[in-house]
Amino acid sequence: MSGDLVSLAEQYAALRDGAGAYRLPRDVVSVRGPDALLYLQGQCSQDISAQEDGESAEALLLNPQGKIDAYLRVSRLAPGEYLLDADAGTGQAIVARLERFKLRVDVTIEPVEWSCIAVRGRAAEKVVREGATLVLPVSWPGRSGVDLLGPTEVASLASWVDEEAVECGDEAWDAVRIEAGVPVAGREITEGTIAAEVGLVERTVSFTKGCFTGQELVARLDARGTKVARRLVGVEIAGATPEDLPLTGASVLAENGPESGLLTSVAWSPGLESAVALTLLHRRVEPPSAVEVTWETEAGSRRSAAEARPLPLVA
Repeated sequence: MSGDLVSLAEQYAALRDGAGAYRLPRDVVSVRGPDALLYLQGQCSQDISAQEDGESAEALLLNPQGKIDAYLRVSRLAPGEYLLDADAGTGQAIVARLERFKLRVDVTIEPVEWSCIAVRGRAAEKVVREGATLVLPVSWPGRSGVDLLGPTEVASLASWVDEEAVECGDEAWDAVRIEAGVPVAGREITEGTIAAEVGLVERTVSFTKGCFTGQELVARLDARGTKVARRLVGVEIAGATPEDLPLTGASVLAENGPESGLLTSVAWSPGLESAVALTLLHRRVEPPSAVEVTWETEAGSRRSAAEARPLPLVA
């Protein structure tokens, strides 16, 4: 297993074209009981009724107004036994959300100590060893791979992936995630976010499964052609250097109008040789479109020409 001595460029290349392994922070929640499937079907945006043991699907938990409470993955371990895994820091909110709507159902909801090792790249599946409880295929725009999940006490890079895999850090992971346009909680997904704004409807919503909490807004927007006021786009920042990062929170201003946003995630892309970012911009800004990014430094304000681009940034 390649480790600390591997450069950012090598880690990035492994996540794209080889096999890069990343210790992905995830919160995991167990939902089990005779009514587990019935309850989750009524709460999740995805149809999980046909899942077999070991299968998974991305889904959303929405509030009654249709805003995102959590972006997660539902995996079936056995009949009446499911695992929900989501971005780190969201587990308690998921438990609270599911408990709040639980009424006259026989189901137990509780956090569990599981870990996740994410493997991305063209050779991702080839380096997976037996050991993880769940080996889940992942399809990102322009990327593919697997996520390995299991109890934390047995989670190990050495036992779950071969030595050919390159161990990757946060910087390389964020570069690949941003290029693919994958939103995460606390950055692109915050209180009040709508699924259509961050490109999650196609990945997470079933329009044939029947009713679920928050369905009305999602269905209404879909019927109108998913016309939301803002949407997630990529940004390539021509004038920024690795030394300028992080630029999270920097302002984005469109050239031909007042529409502006903030950079929610930023990383250096060795492949594009520039800083890349995600932001939510008004739909009137039609990518590709020239924008300007401004940020504060100790020496004062800095500005850089940039381009808002469709996602994914790298195919």
